[in-house]
Amino acid sequence: MNILVCIKQVPDMESRFKVNAVGDWYDTADLAWRMNEYDEYAVEQAVQLKEQVAGADLTVLCIGGERVKETMKKALAMGCDRGVHILDEDSYQKDPYAIASLIAEFAKDKNFALIFTGLQSQDRGSAQVGGMVAELLSLPSLTTLVDFSYVDGNVSGKRELEGGTRSRVSCSAPALVTCQLGLNTPRYPTLPNIMKAKRKELLSIPAADLNPQAARLQTLSMTPPEKKGSGLILEGDPAELADRLIQLLKEKTTVLA
Repeated sequence: MNILVCIKQVPDMESRFKVNAVGDWYDTADLAWRMNEYDEYAVEQAVQLKEQVAGADLTVLCIGGERVKETMKKALAMGCDRGVHILDEDSYQKDPYAIASLIAEFAKDKNFALIFTGLQSQDRGSAQVGGMVAELLSLPSLTTLVDFSYVDGNVSGKRELEGGTRSRVSCSAPALVTCQLGLNTPRYPTLPNIMKAKRKELLSIPAADLNPQAARLQTLSMTPPEKKGSGLILEGDPAELADRLIQLLKEKTTVLA
């Protein structure tokens, strides 16, 4: 069984962000980088499946500049057999369709039985790439999974809906699944596995070699949120507070106009 898991390198969400000089994305200087959190669940589930199925082979794929190789090494240390790096220094300018087309072009002739992706990336948050890859490859897809099972070529699981509701879903492999927070507990790479990861194959493919499709969506500009005035905390007797609140609403808003 051949398995593919797709990951993305994103900034640590605790970083201090600012808009770049062009004004179309965040400035990447002085940021700490990590694997997208949703993708960690995808890697863990892919590794668990590899351990379940004898002879299974697991490839991790990542799109980006040279920097993303460091994040790929974590996936290799978690248990992936090899890495495929699609080299694209300007990947941030590609919309979900363009990204999905690169993944689909690489995967189309590799006979992957299962493709795992995270539900969405923490920086763009479109939640579209996984579904688009499945569509481009004419594969069934199970999305937003919080439970996963594979038995005799059949994939089943539970997907998270609005309000905490869960639905049971299933399909036959080959298929694609997107992974939600809580699906599993990603393992921490041990030192021996980190050392082994350094010897695993990490192949780089220029994005231009994969017939990249033009983006259908363009980010024209990006601006930080507008700063708002400080809040007002009212304290005291509830009856007096109600009168005070009504007075403030009349003075400062049009709610009671």
